[in-house]
Amino acid sequence: MTIAKGDKLPETTFVTMTENGPEPVDSANYFAGKKVALFSVPGAFTPTCSAKHLPGFIEKAADLKAKGVDEIACTAVNDPFVMGAWSKSAGADGTVTMLADGNGAFAKAVGLEMDGSKFGLGTRGQRFSMIVNDGIVEELNVEAAGDFKVSSAEHMLGQL
Repeated sequence: MTIAKGDKLPETTFVTMTENGPEPVDSANYFAGKKVALFSVPGAFTPTCSAKHLPGFIEKAADLKAKGVDEIACTAVNDPFVMGAWSKSAGADGTVTMLADGNGAFAKAVGLEMDGSKFGLGTRGQRFSMIVNDGIVEELNVEAAGDFKVSSAEHMLGQL
């Protein structure tokens, strides 16, 4: 079942890259008590994700925070080393928190996984964004296959 507006996020564990290496991030603790602009990409370093999706959230970070967002986070079914390298190469460090969903547990728990095996990607997370307030989904924007319209930072700004 796909998560919906008004639902509480399921408890899962992400991994983030730190100066000390990979560290687990409990979703319940991460989303507690703050408003998070969360977006999911099918894969780090993939064309639309690297050219548009992540850069849009980096560029609009100040605008999102001015509208009440406490944290901006990106998730993908990639390992934390790839997510850390992508963050550095994109200039996202300190602006967007990279939450690696290496085994796809979060994507599966929210019902937004996709089959990318046609492209050699295996099971991944769909492209989507959500506004999460204290662990509750306030807005959910799921893209149609191949699209990049409703999960952008610009679209999210209009929802705040």
